[in-house]
This record gives sequence, structure tokens and C-alpha cells, in this order.
Amino acid sequence: MAKKIENSKKKKLSALVVDDDGVCRIIHVAYLRRHGFETYAVENGREAVDLIRSGEQFDVVFMDLVMPVLDGIQATRELRAMGVKTMIVGIDCDLGYLGEHPIIAGMDRVYEKPMTQEIVISVRQALLNNYNI
Repeated sequence: MAKKIENSKKKKLSALVVDDDGVCRIIHVAYLRRHGFETYAVENGREAVDLIRSGEQFDVVFMDLVMPVLDGIQATRELRAMGVKTMIVGIDCDLGYLGEHPIIAGMDRVYEKPMTQEIVISVRQALLNNYNI
């Protein structure tokens, strides 16, 4: 089940963090909150797909690539097959050992962990430029 991470400031952008590692979720959420994102977090690709299928919408999904239940590649393929246009950003520890390339699966960008402030700023700016905010 998705856990909404509250912040007292009103936000313009929303992000879904999908990662099976609890520490990574905490780090990702902290960076995103610091940059004004309303942030949700789930533990695997199946939870992400189910959440979006239920009607939740996000401006960006930060997707771990290697997870149990449904990995990031499979989840991305499923979301794209559902017609989801949301920016999907792959983020993983070792991009050298992947089978299928995440961009071919439908991800918009891919970064190596750990998430950094520069990654969040780059993604935020791309979203703001796209929305002309």
C-alpha cells in the first residue's frame, strides 16, 4: 500500500518512489521533499502499477530496476501498455548488469544510485519546462 509522505508546504509536483530497499526510499523521499515534491512511496513494481491503475496520478515515477514481485522493467512495460505518459526515471545500483535496457522498456531517463540533488534538480527542471510552470 502506498504511503503518503506529508510535507507542510503546498506542492506543485508529485512523485512516486518505487524501491524495495527501505533506506533508499527514505533517501529518495528526503531529496524529493526538499525540492517541493508531494511524495508517495511503494515497495515494488506491482504496488506501483496497482496504485496508478486505481487512478492515482504522478508527475514522475522514480523506479528501482531490480525488485521482487515485479521489477522496474516489467512495471514500466505494464504502465506504458496502460497508456501512462508519466515520466519514469529508472534508478539502480549497477546499470552494467541489466538485461534489457530501461529506455527500450519505456523509461525516460536512467541514473545510477544513490539519488543526488543534481538528479532531482534535473528531473524537476525537465518537468517544469514540460508543463511551462
